[in-house]
Order: sequence, then structure tokens, then C-alpha cells
Amino acid sequence: MSSTLTRPAPAGTAARDVVAPRRTRIFALPEARWAATALAAFLFALPLYLMGTPAWSWGALFALTYVTGGWEPGWAGLLALRDKTLDVDLLMVVAALGAAAIGQVLDGALLIVIFATSGALEAIATARTADSVRGLLDLAPATATRLADDGTEQAVATEELAVGETILVRPGERIGADGRVLEGASEVDQATVTGEPLPVAKGCGDEVFAGTLNGTGALRVKVERDPADSVIARIVAMVEEASATKAPTQLFVEKIEQRYSLGMVAATLALFALPLAFGTALEPTLLRAMTFMIVASPCAVVLATMPPLLSAIANAGRHGVLIKSAVVMEQLGQVDAVALDKTGTLTEGTPYVTDIRPLPTSGLADDSLLRLAAAAEHPSEHPLARAITAAARTRELNIPLVTDFNSAPGTGVTATVEGNTVTVGSPARLSSRTGHPAVAVAARLEAEGRTAVLVEVDGAPVGVLGIADRLREDAATTVTALAQLTGRTPVLVTGDNRRAAARLADDVGITDVRAGLLPQDKVTALNELENSGRKVLVVGDGVNDAPALAAAHTGIAMGRAGSDLALETADAVVVRDELATIPTAVSLSRRARRLVVQNLVIAAVFITGLVVWDLVGTLPLPLGVAGHEGSTVIVGLNGLRLLREAAWRRAAQPASTPPTES
Repeated sequence: MSSTLTRPAPAGTAARDVVAPRRTRIFALPEARWAATALAAFLFALPLYLMGTPAWSWGALFALTYVTGGWEPGWAGLLALRDKTLDVDLLMVVAALGAAAIGQVLDGALLIVIFATSGALEAIATARTADSVRGLLDLAPATATRLADDGTEQAVATEELAVGETILVRPGERIGADGRVLEGASEVDQATVTGEPLPVAKGCGDEVFAGTLNGTGALRVKVERDPADSVIARIVAMVEEASATKAPTQLFVEKIEQRYSLGMVAATLALFALPLAFGTALEPTLLRAMTFMIVASPCAVVLATMPPLLSAIANAGRHGVLIKSAVVMEQLGQVDAVALDKTGTLTEGTPYVTDIRPLPTSGLADDSLLRLAAAAEHPSEHPLARAITAAARTRELNIPLVTDFNSAPGTGVTATVEGNTVTVGSPARLSSRTGHPAVAVAARLEAEGRTAVLVEVDGAPVGVLGIADRLREDAATTVTALAQLTGRTPVLVTGDNRRAAARLADDVGITDVRAGLLPQDKVTALNELENSGRKVLVVGDGVNDAPALAAAHTGIAMGRAGSDLALETADAVVVRDELATIPTAVSLSRRARRLVVQNLVIAAVFITGLVVWDLVGTLPLPLGVAGHEGSTVIVGLNGLRLLREAAWRRAAQPASTPPTES
């Protein structure tokens, strides 16, 4: 289907700019307030402690850190104990208090701050997602104009509309319900639902969706779905359902925390109780048990895990990739399949002129044809008009002034240019002239996935322009790099038409193309991949991508043109719209995971050695503390290697290396 040229809705009503939810203020969340207080107290106490000032100067501040940062996870841990579950947060609070009891106040406070900050970030991410889901409902207008049988109009709330009723949609309004056009012609920007980059011509019998933006023509629409079952409402429901039912994820080290924690607590109690039962003195028994608890505590294991992941997050952030949590950074390296959106993801989401085809009989050169079309389109604000005038400016053509400008919905624009009547619009006007050369040119362009635009002078066709969305420069190399990392070529999932999707897939090397998909169809395609055992990375940018981003193993949103809902639903955001950073981030995640494994081995060696020493011989408490803290320092420094610029360059290397032939 080729799009026609009409004047668009007023500036500032673009579909991508509509979702502007009321955001929850960060400090309205109790988790954020407690974490901020704990962090502030810690930062005030730290320099005083390091400078060796009297204990009274920093003691109260560290105590405030423990209380404000530790009471919530501690209380949650106690509630978990009631359900016979030993929560790692409670264990960390106990370990922090234990560290403070033997004089390691700073280490305990640092653990408290890390866990409080992590909980606050999770709460903020959850609140932002909820805000965006609520904001999505604003896409559908609050009221619609219902037409009675006698033709009278009545403004009603959209939720009161019933199937079978008729509504009037005026130019520039949002459509109030899913339905079918009974009368009228216009163009509808339905990027929020299908992701199509250009408005779609709508006439009698065509389907329209609630929340999409009408162009310059008036439409009479028969309601075919209850407002609660509209596509926009289903997007909201799918995002909420996916967010609620998506399996809770953990860092893999936390998956063994229950057994380890129970084992450590049981061993500490046994090490204290059994010697006493055989008559051993209380003081040395308590000291040995305390030493065991310190050297066997999982503090080193936790800190062995977090520094590599947090360093990778910081490094990715410096290069324009916002990873929302350590869990996401770890998950990103697990993906083994990728599903890519088309418009706004592999493409820039902006149409541009790709072909200028003057007819031989016209006697016009390329620049002359483009100049006439640009002049006629200059008064219009339609996306195709902007593409044509931009192409003329790029060629530094002089665009003459026009008179008698007129825009007809579903037809095109007409204007007087230097004494000639120039019409620019859909090739459909030539349907009765099947043998005309312009028809063949338009058909070839449309077969290649272009939008064909016919140019006429005084009623005679003089040429055809081809317009398409611009492919991102790094799209092909990104697809190749993702294929190398996952072992299979990415899948293209798009709401755009099959011709345009197939042409783009050809250009970037994708063979699995799924086009014409509504949001629920994208989720179905994702489920098919995941049911085959794949961990799928979804990359998208629009409202229509949000359900798939929420349901995927990992979702990444393109930040510059992305909707608020997509940005908040996704696990990561490419802030600068540099597509090539995605495979680099995946590679960096895999390097971080390998470093985590190295650190766990180091921590295990230290813990095992110290525990054996304590059980077999007599491990002095200061030496046990030094060994425990030494292992923490070593793994911490090892993890910080991923902060270096060289780590990003090494991660990017596979992405820039062409695939080898097998």
C-alpha cells in the first residue's frame, strides 16, 4: 500500500510524543528515602573514620547507616523466617552487625548501603513501569462523538461506546474505538499500534484502531470492539500481565544462597554447642565460632559478584547503554536468540527520497522533477512532504513559491508552480490507465518496498518518486554481530507491510521475516521462540513493542525515538540510538559473567582455606578477619577491571569482525 500526501495533524501531536505519564517522584518511595539517608550518613562518616577522628564523631553516623539502610531488609528477613525461609538480606544484616561487633564497622556499613541502594533501584524501576502503563491509557481519547440514527451528534465517554454504534472522527482527532470506516477518506498515523513509519490511507471498509491519530479527512467509524477490548487496552493488559508473571530473576550466586546460608548457620551453632557439650570452656568456644562465622560469611561471595557487574554497567553507561540492574547485566549475556523491530530500530523512523524517476516523455531531469514536487509539497507538513523538500534542500535546489495550494485526503496535494498545475500524490489515480509507463515505474518501486509518489504537471504524469525509511548505517553489521554471538540470525518482527519488511531484511541479512504483526502477534512470535528453549533478546522502540519487551528474557529499547512505555518496560535503553552498542553490551555481559566465575573461585579458595584452618587448627580472629577482607579486596579489584576503556574495546571487537565462513 502506498501512502498518499495530505496535510498532517498539528505539530506536536505525533504518536511517539503522546505517552507522557505522570511520573512517581523518586523520594515518594520509602525504599528510596531510606537508601538515600543511609548513603548520606555513610558518606559523612567515611572521611571522619578514615582520618582517625574520635569514635564519637563517626559512630553515630555509622549507626544511622545501619538503622536506616538495614531495618527494612532485616524486617523482611524476619518475616521470611516466619515462613521457614532464610533470606539473604537478613543474612547480610547479621553479617554486617557481626562485622561491627568485631570492629569492622566500615565493612558492615558498606554492605548495608549496597543492599539498601539495590532495593531502592528496584522499587524505582517498578514504579516507573507502572506509571508508563497508566500513561498509555491516555492514548485513547476520553470522549468521542457518537452519531445517533437521525444524524445528531453527542459527546460521550469512550468507555460508554457499544459495538455497532457509529462515531465521527474529525481531522486531527484521535480515534475513540477500534472499528471500521463507513464513510470518508483520510490518513491515519497508527505507529503506536503497528509501528508503520508513515500514515496509512483509510477509506470505506478499512480497519482503524483506538488511540491512533486521524489526518485531515473526517471519518465515520462503526465500533467493532468494546473499548475494554481495544488493541490499546490489550497492550496495557499484556504489559501488566508480562510484568507480573515474568519469572523472578536472581543473580546466579543467589540461587545457592539458601543452602549455603542454612549450612553456615547450622555449622556455626554446631561449632559453638558441641564443644560446650563436651566440657570445653565458653570463651575459646565462642571465639572460634565467631571466627568461623566471619570467615565463612558470604560477604566476600556477594562482593565477588557485584563489582564485575556494576563495573560493566558503568562502562556500558559511558557508551550510551543504560543497563537497569546487575540482574539485567547478567541476563544479557545469556541470550541465544534476538528479535528485532523494524521502524525506529533497524531504521531511523524517518522517510527519505530513495529514487527519482522522471518519465522519458517528460523531458525533465532528476533535479527538475524533484524541484517541482518539492515546491508543491512545501506548504504541507506531511512526513512524505518533509522527505521530498529535505531531498531538494540536500541538492541545494531553489524551491519556487506556489499559489492555490490544496490538500485532498487520500489523494494528494495540488499547487500552482510557475504557472503550471503540479499534483503530487498516490499512483492510485492512474488505476484507469493500466498501460501508462508511470504505472510500471510505480509498481517496480512498490515491489522493492518503496512508497511510490506520482508527480503530474497539468494532468500529465511526468515522473515517480520512491520514498522509504532510512536504514541505520550500522544495521547490517549489528545483525551480523548478533548472529555471531547467538549462533543464529536475528528474527525481524514488525507491524509494517511484508514488502517493506522483506526489502529491509534483504539489506541487512535477515532471513526470518514476520511482518504485519499487531502487538499481541509479536508476543506470540516471541513465545514460539522461547518455547523452543531460546532465551530471547527483543529490541524495539514503540508502544507496540512494549508487550514483547516486557515478556522477553531481556528487552532493549532505542532511546531517542522510543516511547515512554517502551523505555520504562525495557530492561536496558540505548540512549544514543547507536545500534552497534547492543552486541557490544551482550559481549561485555559475557565477559562480566566470566569474571564473576573467576571471583567466586578466588573467594571459595580463601573461604575454604580459612574455614579448614579454623576447624583443624587455631585461626586467630584478627588473621581470619584479615584473610576474609583480603579476599574481598582481591575480588573487588579484579571486578573493577571492567571499568577500563579497554574492556569496552575488547567487547566491541567481535561485533566489528566479519563472520567466518564455515
